[in-house]
Amino acid sequence: MEFDWTAVQQDRYLTTLRAVRDAFPTDRPDPHRPFSRQDWSTLARLGLLGSCVSDKYGGQALGALDTARQFEALGEGCADTGLVFAASAHLFACAVPLSEFGSDGLKSRYLPGLCDGSAVAGNAMTEAESGSDVSRLRVTATEVPEGYLLNGEKSFVSNGPAADVFVTYATTDPDSGHLGQTAFVVPADARGVRSGELFDKMGLRSCPAGTVTFTDCLVPADHVLGVPGMGATIFQQSMGWERACLFAGYVGMMARLVDRCVEHARTRRQSGRRLADFQAVSHRIVDMKMRLESARLLLYRACWEMDRGSPARLSVALSKLAASEGALASALDAVRVFGGQGYLAGSGIESAVRNAMPGVLFSGTSEIQKELVAKELGL
Repeated sequence: MEFDWTAVQQDRYLTTLRAVRDAFPTDRPDPHRPFSRQDWSTLARLGLLGSCVSDKYGGQALGALDTARQFEALGEGCADTGLVFAASAHLFACAVPLSEFGSDGLKSRYLPGLCDGSAVAGNAMTEAESGSDVSRLRVTATEVPEGYLLNGEKSFVSNGPAADVFVTYATTDPDSGHLGQTAFVVPADARGVRSGELFDKMGLRSCPAGTVTFTDCLVPADHVLGVPGMGATIFQQSMGWERACLFAGYVGMMARLVDRCVEHARTRRQSGRRLADFQAVSHRIVDMKMRLESARLLLYRACWEMDRGSPARLSVALSKLAASEGALASALDAVRVFGGQGYLAGSGIESAVRNAMPGVLFSGTSEIQKELVAKELGL
C-alpha cells in the first residue's frame, strides 16, 4: 500500500494551505457573522468552490481524495470553521449532485457561477419532521403541464439566507417511499420561494442557515435532477461526498488544534515548569494526535475507495464517525490544555467546541453512522 503523495499532490496541498492562511488570518474580524461575498470570492479564487467539478464548467476536476486534501488544507489554515462548512455544503450537497445528475443545460446554466463564486448554493433537504429519513418528506412536488408545483417548508438550509439557488428534494409520489422523491434545482428568486430569518446558532455562525418555504413554486421540468423518483439515490450519492470530503475540513481543524496545543504546552509555564513537562498535559495532546491520524487515515481510505468507483459505504460511515466525534473530543481537550485562556472568547479554542458540536449531528448523526456500519457488518 502506497502512503506517499506525488509531488503534484503535495505541492497543491501546501500551496492551498499557505494561500488560505494568507487570505484568512487568525486575527481577522469576528467570524461570528455570515460570510461576506468577498470571503466567497476568495474561496473561488483558490479553486475551492469547484474542486471536484469538471474543468469544462470552471472546476478543477479533482477526484475525491485530492478534493479532501484541499478541504483539509482549508480547515487547517482557516480558523473560521463556519466558512469552511459553508463552502463544503455549497460544493458537496449542491454542486456535486448538479454536476453528476444535471442535464447539460442545467450544468451550463448554474455550475460556472457556483465555481467562480458569483453564486451561492443552498442545500434544502432537512425538514422539521424529517432529517436522515428521505422517504418521509413533507414538501411536495405536484406535476402540472409546465413542470412541478413545490409546496412546503425546509429547515436548517445551509447557506439558505444567502443562496442564489437551491438544490431541494420533494415528494412526487407519496405511495412509493424513497422511490417517490425527486431532486430539483430552484433559483432563489423564483416566484413562491421565501427564505426565512437567519438562525441564531451555537456554532458555525458564519455559515448562514434558516428556513426556505415553497408556496406554489413552479419549477420547470428541465430543472429536475436525474429523473423523477430518483431523488433518494441522488441524495445518498451526494451524502457520500459530504460525509467524506466535508469532514476533511474537520480533520484540518484537528491538525490546527494539535499544533496550537503543542506550541502552548512548550511555551506556557506553570509552577516553574513547562506545561509539556506535566504528563497529564502531554498525554492529552497525544490522544488528540491519535484521533487526528485515525480520522485522517479513515478519510483517505474512504476517498480512495470512492475514486475507484466503490460505494464505500462502510468506509465513509467510519470516516464521518471518526472525524466528527474526534473533532469534538479534541476541541474539549484543547480547552483543558489551555485552561482559563481556552475558555475565553477570542482565544480561538472555545469556538472550536461550538463549531465541532454540530458535526456529530448533520450529514447523519453519529447514531445513524453506527447503524450504517452495523448494516454493512451484517448485524
